Amino acid sequence: MRLIFITNVPELAAYVSDRGVERVMVDLELLGKVERQGHLSTVISRHTFDDVGRIRRAIPDTNLMVRLNPLNLGSRDEVERAIDLGADVLMLPMFRTAQEVEQFCALVAGRVRICLLLETAGAAANVAEIVRVQGVDEIHIGLNDLHLDLGRTFMFEPLADGLVDQLAGAITGAGLDLGIGGLARAGEGLLPAEMLVAEHVRLGSTAAILSRTFHRNRLTVQDLEAEMDFADEVAKLQDAYRAFGQSSPDELLAIHHEVALRVAAIVRDKAAGGQAS
Repeated sequence: MRLIFITNVPELAAYVSDRGVERVMVDLELLGKVERQGHLSTVISRHTFDDVGRIRRAIPDTNLMVRLNPLNLGSRDEVERAIDLGADVLMLPMFRTAQEVEQFCALVAGRVRICLLLETAGAAANVAEIVRVQGVDEIHIGLNDLHLDLGRTFMFEPLADGLVDQLAGAITGAGLDLGIGGLARAGEGLLPAEMLVAEHVRLGSTAAILSRTFHRNRLTVQDLEAEMDFADEVAKLQDAYRAFGQSSPDELLAIHHEVALRVAAIVRDKAAGGQAS
């Protein structure tokens, strides 16, 4: 499973790359993000193009992903700068139509891999057209913004109600690589990470972002080492992915049903104004 770590700290990027992280992301997305997420407990990155060059030099043997802004009048310049600075993968967020994706692919022109971050209701509705756009290599389903755009209560509702199944089927059916959301540490989270790893296997997903919950938003190597055994926690997720890869379809479906039950309980609890346990 390809694990993605978001950082603009070169020393931290090199550290995690030596301990099981296959891809480091520099997150340049700012347009509209405060409006969408400013009221939430999410961390809004303030990375810059200077960070892209610094991270590139720190991880010469690791894939460098750069998340750009949604398509805008400055997208051509953003694409050119990111490629010139050494990006291996460019991520397009907050698109809604196949036409937007076509414009982005035309700007990239096959020079690096393209990963779409599918996180809007419009993109979900248009997925059958989007997966046919030439130039797209992979699609990552962003559960946080997707559930907000759909007006859902809890981030994992689209995973429980069948929407992610539909999207995953369209993506993998088109021969594109699939990633889904983020992962916390094994044994942690409202939904234990192991259950989510089983869902990745069931749906054919091969990528996930290591969430802020995973690394507690530690920003230096020293703080991260004080907080956790990073390599060991990464290994636990990879071991779970390999183990669930040996499970039967019925066994994976049983876990999915348990996920759906737990999500429904969490949503009911939130509606009642309580705290999910």
